[in-house]
Amino acid sequence: MSGPLEGLRVLDLATVIAGPFAATLLADYGADVLKVEMPGVGDGARNFGPFRDGKSLWWKVINRNKKLITLDLRTPEGLELVKQLLPRFDVLVENFRPGTLDRWGLTKEVLWSIQPKLVILRTTGFGQDGPYRDRPAFARVFEAMAGLTYITGERDGEPMHAGYPVGDALGGLFGAVGILAACWKRAAHPDAPGEEIDLSLCEATLRIMDFLPIEYEQLGVVRERSGNRNQYSAPSAVYKTRDGHWVTLSGSTNAIFKNNCRAIGRADLIDDPRYIGNGERCLHSDELNNIFSDWCLANDLEFVLTSFNAAQGTLAPIYSMDQVAKDPQLVARKAIAPVADVDFGTVAMQAVVPRFATDPVENRWSAGALGTDNATVYGEWLGLSEQQQSELKRRGAI
Repeated sequence: MSGPLEGLRVLDLATVIAGPFAATLLADYGADVLKVEMPGVGDGARNFGPFRDGKSLWWKVINRNKKLITLDLRTPEGLELVKQLLPRFDVLVENFRPGTLDRWGLTKEVLWSIQPKLVILRTTGFGQDGPYRDRPAFARVFEAMAGLTYITGERDGEPMHAGYPVGDALGGLFGAVGILAACWKRAAHPDAPGEEIDLSLCEATLRIMDFLPIEYEQLGVVRERSGNRNQYSAPSAVYKTRDGHWVTLSGSTNAIFKNNCRAIGRADLIDDPRYIGNGERCLHSDELNNIFSDWCLANDLEFVLTSFNAAQGTLAPIYSMDQVAKDPQLVARKAIAPVADVDFGTVAMQAVVPRFATDPVENRWSAGALGTDNATVYGEWLGLSEQQQSELKRRGAI
């Protein structure tokens, strides 16, 4: 179960979510990832709830499958240790404010003098240059400034954020993709020099806005909020069932529209000229959504789901997490599976996504305690004696 990235070595200096998430994705696929934390303090994500027995459960997921050491890069001893470690690695991930590593003596020139092919991922809120380069940023900041928050929420209500810092996860995905692109170049061209990747989390969030910038530039249109109603297809919204559950409907093709109409016993809508194509249906979305909403409100959830499944329609129940965990499809594919954990024996977390047929992978372990692998890395890798390690710990270097 080594995975397609077996042999790729990643040094993760990043903190909190986006940068570490990029490194975690690589670890999921089999890369050997070493995460560095501040001695005695650790990554701030260790303080993110929910907690069990004082242990962060979020931490266990977001840094799974990594080795963990403590190291203070700001100390001369810590700087020397990271320089000794660098030749072992192909990738370095960091999310300090621009110029921070330079001030500590780790400019890209120094890094490449030690490891000429090193791929460096720099993760920041706004990028390595520009007037906002030094601003601190969290997911809500760049979600808001990239336009995502503005289009989320009810039509006449306030802009809304999702219940999870989605901008961080998006940034992590772009970071992992960027690293893999750079590594492919080095695999195809062994003499290629190192690469520096400038990942702006604001720009990563903006990228998923897709056609909104061109819509504004070409048509002068500023996309507004529409609540749960889809602005690009109809009918498409969230409806309540008679027994108090919620379902969501989607589908923009004519074939799917026909199936959805048959599901609610309204085949007469199929040939209505007002609904003949998706464009026409969008113009009459209010009346269509009212038809489907009224039907759902007149029926219990089980009947609603049965009717749409029989007609091959595109309606789904809106699950809470307890329902997600019990869904037959997700259970059959073991989408949530037990993972070895040092504190609780095993804990449940999402399986690796996507799945590989030839090089299958699975979670190896959850993220553990601060400095778990210090002895292995400093003792076995670098050959430091226990006395040397104790002295470095006394000085605050590890």
